[in-house]
Amino acid sequence: MDLDKLKTTAGLDVHGKRVLVRADLNVPVQDGQVTDATRLERLIPGIRDLSSRGARVVIISHFGRPKGNWAPEFSLKPVADKLSELMGTPISFVEDCVGPTAQQAVNSLSPGQIVVLENLRFHKGEEKNDPEFAKELAALGDLYVNDAFSSSHRAHASTEGVTHYLPSYAGPLMMEEIEALRSALERPDPPTAAIVGGAKISTKIPVLMNLVQKVDKLIIGGAMANTFYLAQGVEIGRSLAEPDHVDTAHEVMKAAKARSCEVVLPSDAVVATELKAGIPTKTVAILEVPQDCMILDVGPKTVEHFTDVLTRCRTLLWNGPLGAFEVPPFGEGTFALAREAARLTKARKLVSIAGGGDTVAALNQAGVADQFSYVSTAGGAFLEWLEGRELPGVAALARD
Repeated sequence: MDLDKLKTTAGLDVHGKRVLVRADLNVPVQDGQVTDATRLERLIPGIRDLSSRGARVVIISHFGRPKGNWAPEFSLKPVADKLSELMGTPISFVEDCVGPTAQQAVNSLSPGQIVVLENLRFHKGEEKNDPEFAKELAALGDLYVNDAFSSSHRAHASTEGVTHYLPSYAGPLMMEEIEALRSALERPDPPTAAIVGGAKISTKIPVLMNLVQKVDKLIIGGAMANTFYLAQGVEIGRSLAEPDHVDTAHEVMKAAKARSCEVVLPSDAVVATELKAGIPTKTVAILEVPQDCMILDVGPKTVEHFTDVLTRCRTLLWNGPLGAFEVPPFGEGTFALAREAARLTKARKLVSIAGGGDTVAALNQAGVADQFSYVSTAGGAFLEWLEGRELPGVAALARD
């Protein structure tokens, strides 16, 4: 996949043309109200640009997992309403994404007008990447723009199939995501560091094995670090770990050593007898974890050490929290390091790129998400990119 082949609509005459935009409108909705509009806010500049240039903008997206059947709780109507509110622009909504109703609504658009079509996943052909369904979608546009990097790790009709039938382009948000990840993994300003946290090493084996080939410092946090301790014969009390993956930890450390990538582990921890808000805690050295306790966060010496590592790096890629941040007070280590990374970023000493659902939530709780160089909301696609995998929706745009 040659990413330099990606084309955008910059400089393209789109006036009067039907531009089929694959967006990611899969946002949290509760009682008919959008509870987190971050993804919508990021889409707006690209939509507004097309509209201002006279395009007839047709937005398509999935929402939830209705499994190919219509269900009212999976309708995109509340999301379309929120998008209209955020843009301060009337946006029409159509109760299907293909067929005569959709075709009529799209063809009646005037230049600059915008329509959101109903949930793609109400049709089984979407997730099956059915060519006939892809052709029906393509019939609604003169050209196609994928601005949903977060959905591009799936070869669905709206991300891969449709590109066989329309001139296809990458949207500005797609390009932002790709450029941020390329800057961290392919052409970083060295030395580089990656922070990888979370609960299980088993879910991030490909990520770890890819990153040790790319970065100079691999900082491990979260319960994942406990499996590395087991591999070193360290007692971890009742802490969450994966004994079956001790060999995996050895493999990661061996691969890192072969490439002179330093694996950095916590030196102290906040422990408690159970994972429960407000429970008594103590901070101990990693070699002194009591048998009846669980490691639930990194301690202050670890934060200090990790910060020192970051001060000697120029690029940071972060995926996964350092502790059980959802339960107070076990987020303090993650929040403290996040604030230090933000400080270094603000001082222009560090380019910081973060992604993954828990990571974004933790940075938001720390109040620094907007102070990182780039924060990806892509979730699964972000992780697959870190694994070094080709994303079908991106590869489709890079085809000759």
